[in-house]
Amino acid sequence: MALNEKYTKPYDPALYEKDIYTAWEKSGYFNPDNLPGERSEYFSIIMPPPNANGSLHAGHALFVTVQDILIRFHRMQGKKVLWQPGADHAGFETQVVYEKKLQKEGRSRFDMSREELYDEILAFTMENKSFMEGQIRDLGASCDWSRQTFTLDDKVVVQVEQTFAKLQSDGLLYRGLRSVNWCPKHQTAFSNLEIEHDERKDKFYYFQYGPFVIGTARPETKFGDKYVVMHPEDERYNEYTHGQEIEVEWINGPITATIIKDEAGDPEMGSGVMTITPWHSGIDFEIAQRHDLTYEQIINERGKLLPIAQEFEGMPIMEARAKIVEKLNAKGLLVKVDDNYDHSVPTCYKCTRELEPQLKQQWFITMKPLANKALDAINSDRVRFVTDQHRKIALHWLSSIEDWNISRQIAWGIPIPAKICVDCDHGMVDLDDSVTTCEKCSGSIIQDPDTFDTWFSSGQWPFTTLNYPEGAEYKNFYPTSVMETGADILMFWVLRMMMLGIYVTGDVPFKDVYLHGLVRDKKGQKMSKSKGNVTAPSEVADIYGTDALRMGLTVGNTPGTNMNLDPQKIGAYKKFANKLWNISRFIYANTEKFDFASHDAKKLSSHSQKILEAFDITREDIALDLQNYRIHLAAEKSYHYIWHTLADEIIESSKDALSEDADQKTKEDAQYLLLTLLGESLRILHPFMPFITEEIWKDFPADDKDLLMVTRW
Repeated sequence: MALNEKYTKPYDPALYEKDIYTAWEKSGYFNPDNLPGERSEYFSIIMPPPNANGSLHAGHALFVTVQDILIRFHRMQGKKVLWQPGADHAGFETQVVYEKKLQKEGRSRFDMSREELYDEILAFTMENKSFMEGQIRDLGASCDWSRQTFTLDDKVVVQVEQTFAKLQSDGLLYRGLRSVNWCPKHQTAFSNLEIEHDERKDKFYYFQYGPFVIGTARPETKFGDKYVVMHPEDERYNEYTHGQEIEVEWINGPITATIIKDEAGDPEMGSGVMTITPWHSGIDFEIAQRHDLTYEQIINERGKLLPIAQEFEGMPIMEARAKIVEKLNAKGLLVKVDDNYDHSVPTCYKCTRELEPQLKQQWFITMKPLANKALDAINSDRVRFVTDQHRKIALHWLSSIEDWNISRQIAWGIPIPAKICVDCDHGMVDLDDSVTTCEKCSGSIIQDPDTFDTWFSSGQWPFTTLNYPEGAEYKNFYPTSVMETGADILMFWVLRMMMLGIYVTGDVPFKDVYLHGLVRDKKGQKMSKSKGNVTAPSEVADIYGTDALRMGLTVGNTPGTNMNLDPQKIGAYKKFANKLWNISRFIYANTEKFDFASHDAKKLSSHSQKILEAFDITREDIALDLQNYRIHLAAEKSYHYIWHTLADEIIESSKDALSEDADQKTKEDAQYLLLTLLGESLRILHPFMPFITEEIWKDFPADDKDLLMVTRW
């Protein structure tokens, strides 16, 4: 296509974007080892691996845009730049997605062997992984695909297993019976971070329990209650002594209850007396542990009552609740009912079903020693947060951290490399296959069927993907320069990467932390399929172009805050892309026969020199913003300079100098100035709008010209 013909038509992203990305990939410049020139300073970002189970959403488009802006800027600054891409098997998340697929097909994972389920999910994931990577390319991501890593790659699995063994040898790993968050639908445990809380209004029941009145919102758990807990300093109950036994009439007849004096009893709540169900309450379990009390399971893993409930055996708990209350009322034990009890109910973040606390043998990491090192890294500024509020959140969470349950009862994930005893549930790490009996009880041992919490494997992502400990990538690019990701996974992922990175390597995994907020719809509402307000990045890019989408995601988007994605805003940046196209058409048309390369810049008029000096200030200001993660300001300044300064002021004022009546020196002065400003404007805008700037750069009259993506800032 001839130059004049190319620019007479409005800019059409669909004509250029795929060919430009192909040219970038073919150049090899995404790989830091292939970058031109001497590059002694290193810059690196580890891509948060998108879940390989479906299409990218608006949040993915935001992180790709922000990270690519930083990568392109630092590459143009002459640094040796690595953007390490990856994909996440996403454990439970992916298994849930696949279970929905099975449900539509009339199948269930419970009718399949673990091996069959794993193999089917693997095939499903690899297909989606390829599709997802294509979407990342469409967004212009200049990451090094030759180093692409999947969280189930052999090198990742090996490192995860080694970290597990190291935790055990250092005394930071244990397997124990603990109260866990259990989903009756998905049949797996969750860590405390993975649960959501639903504010509900329910009934609260008061029952006569011997001489005491106790309260509960969950009468279905009370079949095994045989301990009465009160605060040791509650004077109302001085007549009762710790360990004293009393006879009480209860749900299924008379029982012997034992008085327990414990500071967990709250004199200010109700009667100050409570009964405990250790198997189905974390707080109650802790009380039982302190006093060496016995406990019994009341509700099974499917959310149904066990034989201890007698005539209610097999009933789902919500069905049984009213009937249990009815029975207690018939026995004269129902004191009163509060119909407006406001409380927070822990629910599964995927199915929203109420979680059932269960006692389970699980693998736990003792987190306090790991957290203390992460705290030190933050307090000593070895890890710096771009947003102060997230620094405060990190310090608070690390200071009050709990032990981490890393066991998941799902098929899809990295198997836990340990053996367990079928009789006593004792866990053994790195056990020789020749050992067949438990060292504690001489019972039979089997391979642990559980898998790792996906956050445990992805928490080792930076050093694992960079081939710790001997890889050249690890030696050159670790610690990475910045971790950019969503603020919603600060505790899930960022802080766990810090703790595990320091623990395994002795050094922090990244120097800076940049957290972005959620991408909401144009009205500020959370996007969801049920609301029908999900905006897919591919759909927006197809209409307005990828560059316009990237600018729409960047301008006005301050670090750590939520942003609204308004198609009208993106449409405005499509107009800006066309404005840049028209600017280029005007400048190229008026400099077609001008010998730009041989023109002496020293002969410029003082007026033109002042304009270039003013641009230098703007360019340095934009660079300073990018270096300090004020990306939204840098994008806005680039936009305003090109539209309002270059187009509205400089080009307009140059038209007389470009006319046929102007003398040759004046005309050449204007031509040199405009071409220089166009070339420089393409440079400053390239990180934000890489496709259109690269396409216009093809026609720029420069000697020994390389791709714009590696042209010095």
